[in-house]
This record gives sequence, C-alpha cells and structure tokens, in this order.
Amino acid sequence: MTENASPGWRLPTGLAISLLWASLMGLYIYNDYFSLYLPGTLEQMAEHRLAFGPATPLALLAVAILLAVPALMVFLSAALPRAISRGLNIILGVAYTVVEALTFVGSPLFYKVVVALEIVVTLGIVVYALRWRRD
Repeated sequence: MTENASPGWRLPTGLAISLLWASLMGLYIYNDYFSLYLPGTLEQMAEHRLAFGPATPLALLAVAILLAVPALMVFLSAALPRAISRGLNIILGVAYTVVEALTFVGSPLFYKVVVALEIVVTLGIVVYALRWRRD
C-alpha cells in the first residue's frame, strides 16, 4: 500500500478548499460559455448591456472583481495562514452562495442545474472552513 493510500491520509483542508474554488471557477466558465447560445445574448453584448443593466465601466469592474475573487481564492486558500484563510473562506463562501442564489431565479434549466452545483460547492467551502482544525 502506498503512503497516500493509507487509511489515515487526509487531504489538507486548505488544499481541499482551494480545489473547491477551482471547481467553482470551472462551473462559472461553463455556465457563461453555454449562456452565449441563448437567443439574444450576443445582441445584448453588442449593445453593451449586461443581464442586470448597461455595461458601464463601473458595472464591468464589479463583474471583474466578482469573478477575480474566486480565482484568487484558489491560491489564497492554500497559501494564507489558517486563521485568515478560514475566516475569508467562511465570509466569501456565504457571500458567493447568496450571489449564486440570486442568479438562480428566472434562469434557464441548464443554468439552474449548474448554479445548484455552484451552491453546493460554495456551501462545501463554508463547511470545510468551519470544520478546519488547527494544524
């Protein structure tokens, strides 16, 4: 039996949370990509409109930050000291769960399925962070 296959081996919590953030990013990318196939999406983009209003510089900045935070959390969850990472993951995990829940309403079925998975992932981040023991 290899060392990693032993019954006592556990994935370090910071790494597990990091992998959950990476999974979330993959789900975001696929949902955004398949949304391009919805009627009117490309026309809306050409008219400089987002789903929630005009694509102003401030709105685009907000969207960029909203998408950049999970990408950065892939690294930060594993690299930051436990106490900081734990708190940040609890706060951001809850915040992103709320954001995802807000996008669920009025969405097409394929989008809802992926958003439901995103919610499971962000709640998983919160649960892992809450249970994170001292090293």
